[in-house]
Amino acid sequence: MLNDLYHVLDPVAFRIGSFAVRWYGLAYIAGFICAGLIISYIMKRWKLRFSSDAAITIMIWVIFGVLIGGRLGYVLFYGDGYYFSHPEHIIMLSEGGMSFHGGLCGALLSGIISAWRTGIPYTTLTDIGCIGGSIGLFFGRIANFINGELWGAPTTLPWGVDFGGSAGNVMRHPSQLYEATFEGLLLFCVLMVLARRMPPRPRGFFTGVFLVWYGCCRVAVEFVRQPDVQLGYLYGGWLTMGQVLSFPLIVIGILVLIHALRAKRPQAGLPE
Repeated sequence: MLNDLYHVLDPVAFRIGSFAVRWYGLAYIAGFICAGLIISYIMKRWKLRFSSDAAITIMIWVIFGVLIGGRLGYVLFYGDGYYFSHPEHIIMLSEGGMSFHGGLCGALLSGIISAWRTGIPYTTLTDIGCIGGSIGLFFGRIANFINGELWGAPTTLPWGVDFGGSAGNVMRHPSQLYEATFEGLLLFCVLMVLARRMPPRPRGFFTGVFLVWYGCCRVAVEFVRQPDVQLGYLYGGWLTMGQVLSFPLIVIGILVLIHALRAKRPQAGLPE
């Protein structure tokens, strides 16, 4: 059934004249909107001082951080030297190519600016950002599936999908849907359940859980995901770039979680 479904999916959601609106772009928009709403909800739930001006400031910087970081991350980690020879293609987002790990780094760096501009503690911002951002991962992976990209390795399982084109006419794991479920939807649900506790868990707790959960899920799914064709398998022919970049997230997440539980610094909103 999934195979039949894919073949009727068009990466273009709709057209206005010669202008095409793609599902991938709509996924980013939906992710940012949902993240903004979730951040506002969490701040109210935790009874922390917040404002619409602070929300706008945070979202603007995060959007820039995710887009710039995601693109530069792809250029550096997955470009395989192509963009160093063709630097004019770096800004051509229409050609595709975004990296989660780069986007995460961009979001974390933009959080420093947001914390400075709003006065909200940095780790509170990263906590609420991880809760809101996890649903954005869900939308992004669904868009990857619609685009027929980042497909999985060949499989004989009944839910395999024939992506055709450069993927060949073989049944493959719908790894995009695995990631949408485990790295996006389930992670979001877990973080939201944890966020309902009052008083809220200490600063950095949700950031640590996010990093560990995402890192573990990404490493696991990469075993059934086809590596990027320009890179192939690395380090002896069994690791992918996604795994290499995700192992540090697990280690950092554990350290952040331990520090958060030991320091027990309460969540805080806008200064009085």
